[in-house]
Amino acid sequence: MASKDRLFQPAQVLAISFAVAILAGALLLMLPFSTTSGHISFVDALFTSTSAVCVTGLIVQDTATYFTLTGQVIILLLIQLGGLGVMTFSTMVLLVAGRKIAVTDRILVQEGYHPGAPRDFRALIRNIFIFAFSIELIGFVLLVLRFGRGLPLSKALFASVFHSISAFCNAGFSVFSNNLMSYRGDILVNLTIVFLIILGGLGFLVLQELTAFFSGRIKRKKKQVSLHSKLVFVVTAALIVGGFGIFLALEWNKSMALFTLKEKVLASLFQVVTPRTAGFNTMDLAPLSTATVLLMLLLMFIGASPGSTGGGVKTSTFGVVLAFVRSKIVARDSVHLFYRTIPREIIIKAFTVISLSISLIFVSSFVVLANQPAMLMKEVFFEVFSGFGTVGLSLGITPSLSSLSKVVLVLTMYAGRIGPLTLLYAFSRRKALGKFEYVEERVMIG
Repeated sequence: MASKDRLFQPAQVLAISFAVAILAGALLLMLPFSTTSGHISFVDALFTSTSAVCVTGLIVQDTATYFTLTGQVIILLLIQLGGLGVMTFSTMVLLVAGRKIAVTDRILVQEGYHPGAPRDFRALIRNIFIFAFSIELIGFVLLVLRFGRGLPLSKALFASVFHSISAFCNAGFSVFSNNLMSYRGDILVNLTIVFLIILGGLGFLVLQELTAFFSGRIKRKKKQVSLHSKLVFVVTAALIVGGFGIFLALEWNKSMALFTLKEKVLASLFQVVTPRTAGFNTMDLAPLSTATVLLMLLLMFIGASPGSTGGGVKTSTFGVVLAFVRSKIVARDSVHLFYRTIPREIIIKAFTVISLSISLIFVSSFVVLANQPAMLMKEVFFEVFSGFGTVGLSLGITPSLSSLSKVVLVLTMYAGRIGPLTLLYAFSRRKALGKFEYVEERVMIG
């Protein structure tokens, strides 16, 4: 009985379910009707499926020309499944299996959705789907208004559905060969995609609380907003506004020298939102300065927010670490945010996530560089950061990756989507054997 209970631990269900979905997607993409040539290698199919399920957007084959309409629909379904996966997939599997969920398991599963006491899981999942599909529907309608003016109706409808889902799920896949570069100066397309990416990256809890807050304002009822939502909103806003100003200043007379003023503003806003795990681009990233690339690495590493469709170490993790550093600077023993104290275990968890993530990125980059020494370190690190953060942006080296490098990126995307801490829980011992402590002894730090 003990081994059976261990087999169905939520973290393991999540990890195994994603792995099964990736493998199933790869097999579907290998079918003759999925590609225009009727053939795709297993490694490329696995890479594409992983990129879709993990909502990354890195591609080794052009989605627009290499895959048939059927193949593109398969990719779209994998994106939708992967985008809602962290919020619904593990719980849905447990409920469909009819397994009775223990209180401890509920709390662990619920950490991906909503902190606090266990809630009605069926209502939770229903609300998540309502939020997701409503936002995607709005994005679809707005994109049709623009795509319908330059494309045949059937292509405009499909492109609108595809990009709306891809943007909300923070995937970055596009059915246009040049991604969204043809719409660099289009206000409607840029703002719609940005709107979808941000909402998809905020997380269900934040969306729910923001909806309740504004609804309460209309009804003149005061609604409380949790510390989590406040932290996510503040960090997200700071990254977007600060990143926009820095990007605009760094690239004004460089990669964007020939852009109009409107294109410079839109491209700067777009390219600091998409590294937050989305992966779309409206400009060529290869000419970017090293300083701008470093800025984008930071944005990709931080990523979106917990319980969202995005990856990265998460905005709340980054915010907690900054709050801890501030507490040390002002000589406080406890960590405070918005007149609340952060529990010690949350701080430890934040630093653990950061440490595991940096270690994973370093090892993956090292293996790729060792396997393909001709590649530049900047390009490889950008690729690995993009894979871990489930971003999908690239400096152009993805198609040139060897089979081993692709496999490394597959594992990196998988770990980034599941979360390094969740992956550690899934494959580590559940309980320590024995409880004991040794004599304390200090070591020098710093």
